[in-house]
Amino acid sequence: MAELADQMPPLTISADELRKWGSLWMGATNPETGQKKNPSCFDRQQSVNFASFIDEAFAHSLAVMLGNIPVIKANANSLVPSRPDCVEVGPVRIVGGIRPQNFDAAYRPDGPRVVFDSKTLNDLKSVGKNWQNMVNDLATEAATVHTRFPYAIVAFIVVIPKPALGIKQEADIIRTLERLGTRRDVLDQDHLAEVLSLVVWDPASGEIDPLVPPVDSNLRLKRFPHRLYPHYISRYKGLPPHD
Repeated sequence: MAELADQMPPLTISADELRKWGSLWMGATNPETGQKKNPSCFDRQQSVNFASFIDEAFAHSLAVMLGNIPVIKANANSLVPSRPDCVEVGPVRIVGGIRPQNFDAAYRPDGPRVVFDSKTLNDLKSVGKNWQNMVNDLATEAATVHTRFPYAIVAFIVVIPKPALGIKQEADIIRTLERLGTRRDVLDQDHLAEVLSLVVWDPASGEIDPLVPPVDSNLRLKRFPHRLYPHYISRYKGLPPHD
């Protein structure tokens, strides 16, 4: 039986990984295809694969919090994990109250206790056209979990390259995401998430912008583990498999 840690470790997003992906975003030759693409965007496959290392970082941080339990690859066709006490890296299938939904990582020893998705908008056109649709997706994903599993913790990280983010869009996105990431109690509205962070990154350096979101925002990545941990303790401490 794993013993809960006294905190969730910092969620560290690798600058080396961001820099590697940044070179592709800026138009470097794709090592898999040998082709050079248009700059300032990912191709379709790159967009799909980009945030996988962020999903892994979340899964490993959560696994340490839960007592250094294993991190395993999820079976996308299974509604239960393949071993009793583990963190799964997606796609993890959750049948919620609105629709079935695949998440990028999850902990579900007796049903979903923690579910996580990373969301990316990867170029100027995508941000301008799709950011409000992304917000709708976040709200729907949270609601489909909470309507059936009100004690579940829903967590998101939104990742956007700095050159694709206009000043007005940046302010609008921050305000909207701050409102969306405010679920504190199991009786709060279902469409809200317990934890939500925004990461704005520089494709050239791989560095995360230290000033966006603002230092007092609940979206700061460094606050992510400090917000998730108390929710888990208040809802599940002393219950199997931790008792």
